[in-house]
Amino acid sequence: MEETAPTRILLVDDEPTLREPLAEYLAGQGFAVREAEHATAARTALETESFDIALLDIMMPGEDGLSLCRHLVEARRLPVIFLTARGEATDRIVGLELGADDYLVKPFEPRELVARIRTVLRRIGRGADAGMQAQAQAEAHAEDRPYEFEGWRLDPLKRKLTDPEGVTVPISTAEFRLLRAFLDHPRAVLDRDRLLDMVQGRSAHLFDRAVDNQISRLRRKIETDTREPQLILTVRGGGYRFAANVSRTSVTATS
Repeated sequence: MEETAPTRILLVDDEPTLREPLAEYLAGQGFAVREAEHATAARTALETESFDIALLDIMMPGEDGLSLCRHLVEARRLPVIFLTARGEATDRIVGLELGADDYLVKPFEPRELVARIRTVLRRIGRGADAGMQAQAQAEAHAEDRPYEFEGWRLDPLKRKLTDPEGVTVPISTAEFRLLRAFLDHPRAVLDRDRLLDMVQGRSAHLFDRAVDNQISRLRRKIETDTREPQLILTVRGGGYRFAANVSRTSVTATS
């Protein structure tokens, strides 16, 4: 039987007293770990290697972890877990809004980190056996079909949002995830906890404000009048509801 390749982790932290023993522990858990002492070293590693997930510190000399996270999520589509001593709610919200999948405050229990890594990989369909990967790929192909609502179109493969006039509307990773959650559950009332679970995973359940902020930004992009929204409605005491009809269309080839 062919052996499954180990999960590849990019560990970026400027503190060797934390990075080195953590890398050794993760290797002992069966992961393949590449260490980087700063963002520049991480970007160099990305030029020659591929990874399944990145673990990032925020406060580093030079480029910080938030900037590197934006690059990893938007350009590399790599899941990210922050490992940082900065535990304030604002920092957590900023990290999640940039598209990070989880957030662990130092000091932490290494076993908890391993559990969170596996949860993130399981949620995005990585780290499964061959049969599960094949099934996930087939499901992902079906999910590549664009969404259409009220003349708008969201292409999940290209992460491209176009308005009824065919004009591309820039959309962040967090906004894309939130909009897709609504489009997958049209007319259903989604409370903040459920939205956070669908958009960021269970670890983000404390950050209600992140959902409200992203919904405000999303409304500014797809609503005609944000003071009287017609698409994303607020349900008193319940959360939010996407009020438009949603359809899925065939993927069309483009030149």
